[in-house]
Amino acid sequence: MLVRKLRRTPLFIFHKEHGRLGEYAGFEMPLWYKSPLLEHMSVRNNVGIFDVSHMGRLLITGSEATFLLNRILTNNCARIKIMECQHAFFCNDLGGVIDDVLVFRLDKNVFFMVVNAVNREKDLVWIDKNKDGLDVEIKDLTDKVPMIAVQGPKAPQTLRKIFSSDINKLSHLQCSWFHHDGDKFLVSRTGYTGEDGFEIFIFKDCSEEDALNLWNAILEAGKEFKIEPCGLAARDTLRLEAGFCLYGNELDEETTPIEAGLNFGVKFDERDFIGKDVLLRQMKEGVSRTRVGLRMIGRGIPRKGMKILKENEEIGFVTSGTLSPILRTGIAMGYIPPKYASLGTKLNISIRGRLSEAEVVKFPFYDKNRYGRKRKTEI
Repeated sequence: MLVRKLRRTPLFIFHKEHGRLGEYAGFEMPLWYKSPLLEHMSVRNNVGIFDVSHMGRLLITGSEATFLLNRILTNNCARIKIMECQHAFFCNDLGGVIDDVLVFRLDKNVFFMVVNAVNREKDLVWIDKNKDGLDVEIKDLTDKVPMIAVQGPKAPQTLRKIFSSDINKLSHLQCSWFHHDGDKFLVSRTGYTGEDGFEIFIFKDCSEEDALNLWNAILEAGKEFKIEPCGLAARDTLRLEAGFCLYGNELDEETTPIEAGLNFGVKFDERDFIGKDVLLRQMKEGVSRTRVGLRMIGRGIPRKGMKILKENEEIGFVTSGTLSPILRTGIAMGYIPPKYASLGTKLNISIRGRLSEAEVVKFPFYDKNRYGRKRKTEI
């Protein structure tokens, strides 16, 4: 019997010594270190650091790079200012999501893209398939450019000690080049936790020692702010509380961005991008199902695949579910017909054969005045 060898990030030595390891997207990654709950709350209240080097990182350059990306992405890359980024989707001819991506414009004809780990190889094939002899070069930098996320209300204070106070000049969805100990880093004010935060890309011929030096420097800088290393378990509960989609759960090639309620990543302009006709028709005519947030009123924790019912009739299914560390109750996302999607609608989720009541609520699940990037409370 052949045993598949899992890939490892440059920070694996730290994860092996301190974390509980598991497989994700072909990588051996930390699921948690001390506990998922502790790590989740550290990001909500203070600051946490994540190794996200398993994500795919692609560099797309050439005189026709913008033309190519505007053919295969739902958003308009020509509108991205240099050193800014935007969310977009690769869609198939039927509007289904091949992947959801983050696109950075580093120069006029230089684009840097972060894609989902499970889709990296598929994305490369899709881009190459649609290249059609254009003057475009595609490089896979996944193994060459480690990626670290620092998230939470104390993230700016932490990274200010690494990169200077200039870190505070970055606005959401902006990026810039910074230096530390002679090395060059791309730092963006982005993340997938709902909180303020940054993602750091080490642009050099990076060794394990280089990655560990930066990781440990951030941990040291964040000590006074109670920083915690965080694993994939906390990353998942954080994104779910924020109402963010996960590919393979809320998004797949049978689901469109319009059904998922992610219209912000689709621009209907003069471009003729792949999947445009279907998505435009859905915008005009409506969809047969839509993504909603569900907060449990009854007992139980909803999980992926559980049935959603209205008056004992199955109307949809859960795509992600967990016990919210903030709310201390079950929360879920799922797809149901729009006629049941009004806020406050009472539905049932079948949890281990028992119907438990839930209510349709808006995203994010938490109080935005107390938590999240736009919180109004002082930290």
